[in-house]
Amino acid sequence: MTTLADVAELVRAPAALSVPGDVVAGAAAAGALSPRTPALAGASVLLYWAGMAANDWADRRLDAVERPERPIPSGRVTPAAALGLAAGLTAAGVGLAAAVGGRRAAALAVPLAATIWGYDLLAKNTAAGPAVMAACRGLDVLLGASGGNLVRALPSAATVAAHTWTVTTLSRREVTGADAALPMRTLVGTAVVAASAAVAVPGARRADVPGVRDADVAAAEAGGVDERAVVGSGRSRSAGVAAALPALLAGWYAARYGAAQAQVVRDPSAGKVRAAVGAGITGLPALQGALTARGGAGLLGLAVAAAAPLGRRLARKVSPT
Repeated sequence: MTTLADVAELVRAPAALSVPGDVVAGAAAAGALSPRTPALAGASVLLYWAGMAANDWADRRLDAVERPERPIPSGRVTPAAALGLAAGLTAAGVGLAAAVGGRRAAALAVPLAATIWGYDLLAKNTAAGPAVMAACRGLDVLLGASGGNLVRALPSAATVAAHTWTVTTLSRREVTGADAALPMRTLVGTAVVAASAAVAVPGARRADVPGVRDADVAAAEAGGVDERAVVGSGRSRSAGVAAALPALLAGWYAARYGAAQAQVVRDPSAGKVRAAVGAGITGLPALQGALTARGGAGLLGLAVAAAAPLGRRLARKVSPT
């Protein structure tokens, strides 16, 4: 009998912590953060789980040889159940996006779902596979931006897509191992991704750090100092923190994911490749947090990034790959 734990393994449930940050980063960049953002993030998670179930259904014969411990080849989940779950989650994800985001969200959710299924059924084992998967993540970021200025969210979408390309490229060598040249290429890509997330986008707004202005005004009143001068100083410090936060989070992302890829350079065995892929998946929230902070939502960016260590802990119980 199929258990909830079997379903969680099928859809890589903990890996879904890497998903809401796409939508949040897109919304922050587009100036579209609103009460509907969490619901759009929920729709994104449903589509992610659908893609994972469809992936294992499509790979069921290959997994019987290479990954027999997975739910379908091990007999814990039937192929029909996996396919039905994938279809149901897809319908639920698209439906939720349309319900909360209207036509603009539906116009992105539908091609996102189609691209996910296209990857699983057609593109995964072709040369186009990494690019198609990268497009999935880029569309996911734009789904979050659907209520605002989509053009402003394009740099964030491109950054997340580029990260996804590195992870997907590595994942194609999870079973066979890789040569040292592959992780060198993806490591360079990771450095470029981190640098792009740390650089401010022209026209992006800056977020104030809550509490800075109030504390400065209180100090000015107590000390008899000109309030305007102190508030100006507080604003400068707030702007400095806001400018540094994306770089700090991007550096955290690069250090964690980059270190795992460096291990593959030294030892390109299948186990090290799988570990690097896992690091790329669980480390994505740090990158999303950097992009969210760059969009002007510093505290929200920190909250998004906090999913990275949580994802790593949960990955010890359920594999994200």
